[in-house]
Amino acid sequence: MSTLEDLRSAVKQTLEQNGSLAATRAKLRADIFATLQDPTEVKPRIPHENLLINELILEYLNYNNLHCAASVLAVESGQPTPSLGRAFVAEQLNIHDDDKTRQLPLLYSLLSHFATNTKTANRTLSN
Repeated sequence: MSTLEDLRSAVKQTLEQNGSLAATRAKLRADIFATLQDPTEVKPRIPHENLLINELILEYLNYNNLHCAASVLAVESGQPTPSLGRAFVAEQLNIHDDDKTRQLPLLYSLLSHFATNTKTANRTLSN
């Protein structure tokens, strides 16, 4: 019996280390959630700001291979499909998007912008 238990333990440890156990659990949660959703339920209209915030988060989740979390967010929030698109979100938020910034989600550009402005403001105030 201990050989079987050792094998189970080794398999579980390997699956945890390579991330596939967590991915399987996340996929299972997403599938359960999608199954429990009532397709006839009418979702309330999503405010424009929420649409943009959801798009930023979805882009970030997908970039980081958190596809199950993204699918749950999309379904639960009622985000329209197809997505609004990166260009539309960048335009709405007045984010300059070029070849360099397109390599990362827009959320990174926002974070970088605010971190830079905060440092600049702090230096100005301390002088």
